[in-house]
Amino acid sequence: MRNKEEKIVDESSIEELQEQEKKVKRRGSLGIVLSLIVLSVIIAILSPRFLTVSNLTNVLSQATVSAIISVGEFLAILTAGIDLSIGSILALSIMMLGIFAVNMQMNPILAIMLALSVGALIGFFNGILLTKLRLPHPFISTMGTKMIARGLALAVTLAKPISGFAPSIQFLGNARIGPLPASVLLVVVVYAIMWVFMTRTTTGRHIYAVGGNVEASRLSGINVHRVLLIVYSLSGFFAALAGLLLVGRVNAAYPLAGVDYETDAIAAVIIGGASFAGGVGKILNTVIGVLIIAVLRNGLNLLNVDSNFQTVAIGVVIILAVYLDVVRQKASVINK
Repeated sequence: MRNKEEKIVDESSIEELQEQEKKVKRRGSLGIVLSLIVLSVIIAILSPRFLTVSNLTNVLSQATVSAIISVGEFLAILTAGIDLSIGSILALSIMMLGIFAVNMQMNPILAIMLALSVGALIGFFNGILLTKLRLPHPFISTMGTKMIARGLALAVTLAKPISGFAPSIQFLGNARIGPLPASVLLVVVVYAIMWVFMTRTTTGRHIYAVGGNVEASRLSGINVHRVLLIVYSLSGFFAALAGLLLVGRVNAAYPLAGVDYETDAIAAVIIGGASFAGGVGKILNTVIGVLIIAVLRNGLNLLNVDSNFQTVAIGVVIILAVYLDVVRQKASVINK
């Protein structure tokens, strides 16, 4: 009888803890949204041009590349890793797209598929470095890949940009579907698919599990190596997809594209509530983090803030984001 009572108490305690965790997560998501609203209101007060339809559309368009590339960074950070190579993967992918589509006059659809494959293959290579070669941390492996991909992006075309892409290749980056840019609709579709993937599939749950505790995941039968290969392959794929949007916007591929894109992506993911410790975060919150950075950049431009000080401001935001992550981790430990 006593054992049954203790079991009931234990189960009720677990349910209470789970309910508390849900409430904390809901408050965290609400706080991120409120931060975006407050920032937008402040900028709107300081600059009446901010709330114009043309400017808001421009903010959304500017944020699309970062939104797509941040998906891959989110997956890497969710597994307690990081991907520093996404900006360089973007550059190499679009340079290869230029070679395929412009220099070799390939079918545009085939050229796009090959360019996306280049990104996925480099991401897969990052995964191999972690799993098969057992490099100690993705910081090291992706840093090396970052240098390799950037060097190849410069070498394959002798550091010269490529322009003159077909309208079908530019479509996602500069076309409009109704009142919205096609790139914005692509972001909506990508995040919807990834939300389903992360919350409704076994692989998505395994990604969270590996980020939460690698050893426990391995003991429970999860193929950790397979999960990491999928994560970093997807990260490379999304970097290439973001590059496709960039090419569409500027009608050119250039080898220095994507420089420092990984810093914005990391900041967006952490601002969105993910943790460097792994296993914590929501894909939909990442796009809010992206919008916060995009609104901040746009506001500083509208206020004619010197570009150098804009860089300083973004740096401060990144430091604050990391500090918030540390605070969240401490609070999580205390609650446990």
